[in-house]
Amino acid sequence: MPSRGGGAFEPFHLARDRSAITPGLDNRGMTYPRLIMLGAESETRGSIAAVVDAYRTHGLFQRWPIEYLATYGERGPAHNARLVLDGLRRFALVLARHRRALVHLHICARGNPARDAAFMAAALAARCPLVVQLHGSGLERSHGGPLMRRLLEQAACVIIPCESMRSWVREVARQAHTECLPAPVPAPGGGPTAAELAAYEARPNLILFLGRLEGSKGIFDLLEAVAAVRAALPDVRLVCAGDGQRIAVARYAERLGIADAVKFTGWVGPSGKRALLETAAVFALPSYDEALPVGLCEAMAAGVPVVASPVGGIPEVITDGVSGYLVAPGDKATLERSLRKLLTDRALGARLGAAARETAHLRFAPARALARLEEIYAALGLHALQERLAPVAELRKAA
Repeated sequence: MPSRGGGAFEPFHLARDRSAITPGLDNRGMTYPRLIMLGAESETRGSIAAVVDAYRTHGLFQRWPIEYLATYGERGPAHNARLVLDGLRRFALVLARHRRALVHLHICARGNPARDAAFMAAALAARCPLVVQLHGSGLERSHGGPLMRRLLEQAACVIIPCESMRSWVREVARQAHTECLPAPVPAPGGGPTAAELAAYEARPNLILFLGRLEGSKGIFDLLEAVAAVRAALPDVRLVCAGDGQRIAVARYAERLGIADAVKFTGWVGPSGKRALLETAAVFALPSYDEALPVGLCEAMAAGVPVVASPVGGIPEVITDGVSGYLVAPGDKATLERSLRKLLTDRALGARLGAAARETAHLRFAPARALARLEEIYAALGLHALQERLAPVAELRKAA
């Protein structure tokens, strides 16, 4: 049977050691009528909202008794404080109504560790099996303190987006049961059609960057590489889709003499990303630190050839020279050569993009990702909605 980390589905099994479920509480054999999921408000920037929206889109909330509680958003500290207080109140009401519940908490490095710890502690104090889903990189800095370590140790399951994060989880929570579950991203199977190939070859020399505009994402290295590419391809353009240090990036582009070739869109939602991916000839992410970026997965699913750094989980899904190009962080000369090669040889770009799309279809397909998550829910005793049992079985079969 293929491995958990990538193209394959393995059933989730509870550990024999009850400390991997909830220390001091052997909850095997118990059933739970409700799941409380905690995370970002809809349309919030970042992978948590994107993943939760994908769960909704592909029917998870229709098949399982999930109550979603938004614990933070982007309308300021006062609004977030109200969300936390309201979330704790609703959390208590759900437990009072159903007595037992499973809890699924999404956390990321840009979140609030104190808030996350409060909800984790509340779930464990209420003797609820706790599923913690980690998103993005940097958690070792934001969530690596002693309290978080103790709380992660007591989680029934810790979900990671890529295998590269497993070592950190083992370091901070040796007894935690860890499952690798990439974000669900739909991608068509099979090779590109003749029409799709023709459309790709006709695309402009447009490089797309999806991510936060900051040095750790390699955006300044990318600007220098684009400036070098422009000497051979004067019509090359770079679209930067994301928030962050926009003024600093714009000033650096101006200093390099390519301000007219760089466009800033700000943060874009799902429809905006799809539109950009339908026009991009290359996706570039020369980052210094990543887990497994959703934007990169979406570029692969769209068949856009990728140039990225071999950091975090990226080399788990991109094979250098086969489904994209991997360039060491800070290697601007190789970055420039890789971008120029893909822009000038569209047949090569089409081959790498097709291989990336096939990888995305095998690894990120919603049916596969959701089947894994639903196995975890079922193994922990959550009851599926009766009228949805047939679709769940179909999802598991598809995986």
